[in-house]
Amino acid sequence: MKTIPLFLFGFLILASCNSDTISKQEKEKASYEETKKALLEKEKNNPLLFLSITGSEKKNLVGQTVIKGKLSSTATVAVYKDISIKLDFYSKTKALLESDKEVIYIELKPGDSESFKTKYFAPKGTDSVALSVISARVVE
Repeated sequence: MKTIPLFLFGFLILASCNSDTISKQEKEKASYEETKKALLEKEKNNPLLFLSITGSEKKNLVGQTVIKGKLSSTATVAVYKDISIKLDFYSKTKALLESDKEVIYIELKPGDSESFKTKYFAPKGTDSVALSVISARVVE
């Protein structure tokens, strides 16, 4: 008869320990979800902090300036799409000759990079092209 109360006592102790573990896991999961939401909000409101662009240009046989670029994301949660970029055409003396805007229609996942290529008839006297990200939409 003494073994039954001991068995019940042991069972209650194990059950209470298990509920603490579950409660702790639920709290950690809730904390993780809150952190993820806050991070998504920051990445959504400030895409320029998490997107970068690099590129190079050359002339083709037709006289167009061919621009090959790469967009990269350092975001951890947000997926960006329809990224607007600005192209500034400069002379040898660094005078701004012309600015153009273009939208790159890709989806850029967190930590990924995507290449793109575009062609322009650059203004006469263009020596270099500078690229910058203007804006991006976040995939909901």
